[in-house]
Amino acid sequence: MCFDVSDVSADVFLKLFGEHFFSFCKQAGYDTMLRTLGGDLIEFIGNLDALHSYLALSYQEMNAPSFRVEMTDDGKMLLHYYSDRKGLYHIVPGIMEAVAREFFDSEVTMVVLNQSEEDERTGKKEHVVFLVKQTKQACKTIDQDHSSYRGVGVCKCMCMVCLYIGVCRWLEKNSGWDLIRAVVLSEKGELSIISHQHTFAPCYPDTLWIEEKAFCNAFPFHIVFDEDLKVRQTGVNIQKFVPGLQARDASLDQYFTIVHPQVTFTIKSIRKFINSQFVLKSFKGKHSTLKLRGQMLWMDSLGCMLYLCSPKLRSLQELQDVGLHLADLAQHDVTRDLVLLNQQRLAEMELTNPAGEEKSREELRILSRHLEAEKEKTETLLYAMLPRHIANQLKDGKSVKAGEFDVCTILFSDVVTFTNICAACEPIDIVHMLNSMYSKFDRLTNVHDVYKVETIGDAYMVVGGVPVPTETHAHRVANFALGMRIAAKEVTNPVTGKPIQIRVGLHTGPVLAGVVGEKMPRYCLFGDTVNTASRMESHGVPDHIHLSNFTYRCLKDAGFNIQQRGQIEVKGKGQMTTYFLLGNLLVSEDSIMGREGGKTCIYSEELQGQSKKGDEEKILI
Repeated sequence: MCFDVSDVSADVFLKLFGEHFFSFCKQAGYDTMLRTLGGDLIEFIGNLDALHSYLALSYQEMNAPSFRVEMTDDGKMLLHYYSDRKGLYHIVPGIMEAVAREFFDSEVTMVVLNQSEEDERTGKKEHVVFLVKQTKQACKTIDQDHSSYRGVGVCKCMCMVCLYIGVCRWLEKNSGWDLIRAVVLSEKGELSIISHQHTFAPCYPDTLWIEEKAFCNAFPFHIVFDEDLKVRQTGVNIQKFVPGLQARDASLDQYFTIVHPQVTFTIKSIRKFINSQFVLKSFKGKHSTLKLRGQMLWMDSLGCMLYLCSPKLRSLQELQDVGLHLADLAQHDVTRDLVLLNQQRLAEMELTNPAGEEKSREELRILSRHLEAEKEKTETLLYAMLPRHIANQLKDGKSVKAGEFDVCTILFSDVVTFTNICAACEPIDIVHMLNSMYSKFDRLTNVHDVYKVETIGDAYMVVGGVPVPTETHAHRVANFALGMRIAAKEVTNPVTGKPIQIRVGLHTGPVLAGVVGEKMPRYCLFGDTVNTASRMESHGVPDHIHLSNFTYRCLKDAGFNIQQRGQIEVKGKGQMTTYFLLGNLLVSEDSIMGREGGKTCIYSEELQGQSKKGDEEKILI
């Protein structure tokens, strides 16, 4: 070990380590906490175990030693040190000497009186008893009974001033003998004044002015037990949690065990460590294990011990685990604040912990991915209602102006004998039929890149060349119409059980397009082209695609199989020459339906776009 190499004894090394450890604790931020433990060395040592209990809230694996002060009949101070780590007791003098020097301006010498295997406390392997002698550094010597002060130098002058003031006050209210009793001659003939702190005498009432019920409600977790550990009285909430305590001759050790200090469960052991904080743990029953923390008070006249306590809790989770609520704790019980503050502290520690930060970042990444997924769903829904560039403008808070399109192709379709089908079927059957049909049509709009304007009942309306102008608007809508006719054969008529039949009408011309409405905005088309396209559908033939003369001109030289219908009377339009679209001689059915194996690009713009992209890639290579 290091002291073997440095030629320093283990006792000296451990003592120096104790002094250094005290300095380290001060620098680590515990200075204020340590200073407030007590007004003198005795009080400081007496509260060390309470400090360890507090720190255990943060450091659950901490296994701290225990300290107990004993004052002998002749005024000597004995310090009992308990630990389950053998051979480290020389650290204690180093710590205590540093504490006395820094906090109480005094010198301390400690001598080991006894060292033995622990027999008073369970769980501790070593018990060392120190004789402590404390002397004031500059001008005072303090006997451990704190009954007198001896002053020199400046202290002597202060004592004389205090004496003068005291004499004046005592002469007003007391006789000369009282004054003489208040003045004590020191061994050197110097005068000292008895501290006001030590002349204080508490006043107790002749009768205890509190009802039994009020006491049990004010201290809902207290327990009174006699020398045989028989329970004589309990608080209202401890009865609720441990109902067995209400039984006659119930013994406290039948329901609880002592966790701290680790002593045997007898009145003798409890009285010996009565200045310590006691933690009792219930045996597991219907509820989870409950820990109580508080102080023991011996009532000599009754021969009973009063255990004033409250549940030992560190977080809201522990509160829930034991089946308690904040309402079960007394209003004056600081455990309420401790639970809430420690819960906040644990949350802050988790955030400042590198592992906690990484966990938080990972949670944020997961939330970000989920948010992005939900955003995509929202945008997909929005883009299904409005054209993408129109929707983006509305998202940015911009107003969307109506636009004129010189040429586009509009398609209308409806289901043949739809009114009769509705009259003969249940509404749910109609919904299923339309949903099946529209789902197939919607997929085709993506295949041919045409815009679905709206659906009303069985009517389905799409447009090509709006809102994005394209030279192949008529070709796209025509192929879409051919796909509609094929898809309709896959939808069953709920009345006949046979495939449904549709009528389709196309017309090409100029339109005005814009967003209409605020609550449910829609992108709508206006103009005579819309009316004419609707007339082509209504004057069409079942299972046929009806074309106007303007649409025919756009398709006649593009490889489509078109048959002239001839002159027909169109409502509101008079005589019109119309045509039937029978098929596409250049494109397969798989390509029209967008199935696997079909051509991926069937329009000139797409072919040109792919060719341009390929040229750019060659240049980069």
